[in-house]
Amino acid sequence: MVRQTILAPLALLPDDEKPQPATIEIDLSSGTIISVQQGLIELDSQENVLKIEDGKVLLPGLIDTHVHLNQPGRTAWEGFQTGTLAAISGGVTTLIDMPLNSIPPTTTLHGLETKRNEAKNVGVNCDIGFWGGIVPGNANDLVPMLENGVKGFKCFLIESGVDEFPCVDEEDLLKACEALKSTNALILFHAELDATPPANRHVHDSTSSDPCAYTTFLDSRPEQWETSALTLILKFAKLYPSLRFHIVHLSAASSLPAIREARSKGMDNLTVETCFHYLCLKAEEIPDNATQFKCCPPIRDENNRQLLIEAVLDGTINYIVSDHSPCTPELKKGDFLNAWGGVSGLGLGLSLIWTGFNSHVESKISLGRVIDWMGKHQANQVGIENKGSLKAGYKADLVIFDPEKQWEVTTDSLLFKNKVSPYVGKTLKGLVEKTYLAGQLVWDHSKGIEGTLASQGQLI
Repeated sequence: MVRQTILAPLALLPDDEKPQPATIEIDLSSGTIISVQQGLIELDSQENVLKIEDGKVLLPGLIDTHVHLNQPGRTAWEGFQTGTLAAISGGVTTLIDMPLNSIPPTTTLHGLETKRNEAKNVGVNCDIGFWGGIVPGNANDLVPMLENGVKGFKCFLIESGVDEFPCVDEEDLLKACEALKSTNALILFHAELDATPPANRHVHDSTSSDPCAYTTFLDSRPEQWETSALTLILKFAKLYPSLRFHIVHLSAASSLPAIREARSKGMDNLTVETCFHYLCLKAEEIPDNATQFKCCPPIRDENNRQLLIEAVLDGTINYIVSDHSPCTPELKKGDFLNAWGGVSGLGLGLSLIWTGFNSHVESKISLGRVIDWMGKHQANQVGIENKGSLKAGYKADLVIFDPEKQWEVTTDSLLFKNKVSPYVGKTLKGLVEKTYLAGQLVWDHSKGIEGTLASQGQLI
């Protein structure tokens, strides 16, 4: 056993909202934490001792359960190497890859095996798991995928934007739930549903008909689509109490009252996430033709943003993800109605949330709460039992974070494949200085890409 001791004047220990001094011992041979003790322990030997600088905080590695890496098939959009490099630069040591937009999608056991083999061959810079997908006609594929390690299944209640991953209707959902009802599977919903009669669809009042204006796009994806989808999801959550249901990237604050009411009546199998962009950006500030801001569902107004923040604070929204959904720059060209919808932000999340929550709420948010939203709660959701906290027996996935460091997002600081992001030019507070995966230093901000220890990640 090769041991290393970490002396951290500030470490975020389990169930603590604020950092405190701690001494942590890890086994480098297995990549696990052996012991965690409060306070700085005086050591007989300084061999294999890592001393964290004053003012820097030792955190558990972050987890992002909503990422599109798009490989194989659309690797020009993103890839396993570039996406996971961006992840570790922001302290994300584990991510779960969405079942689209790769080709083939992860909707069959063959699709899952193809994606896993590709990830093994290419290599990954952080640990990675996979979601499966529910599409029309694949109900018989779901249990085999679950038995082979997918963390759950995503479906769309509206067209996904790619032909190989069609949306499902109520009958498709019934078949899927029947196939899974003997399990405790997690079903994820892209929760937009156009419930208007077919003859009237896509006809919405708008303050503008200019496709270059953000309001035109915003009005084309109304909040009612999210509340209509929620009604259907709540119906299934009630019908199948053994299954777990989850709303991805909640955008519309008008959905929150119904979620709160359902939980007040005992519904405990519904969880919700939202994204960095819904908490940090607002419709009023999106310029014409700034299609780097386009995503589905859309970024809404400032009042909506404040309500989402309140819902994160009171626990109605369980955690925060990136929904890193990149594409080539060419697909972002044009106007808001024709450009690809998806925001790229992998690697920026901790700085975005630390900056945003402490700039726009009256009382400062503790670092412990932020890390719970970006690690612990996600680990619990997908059943990763040895990540998300600094605990004995847990994986030694560690982050050294400078909470006071201010820095500007530039295209050079973006490490995902295509440098298109609404965050370019923003000044953020809080910087990930180093990231450790299973006790190994894999990212050092001072050295950049040249100092990266590549392909140390595992498939989970």
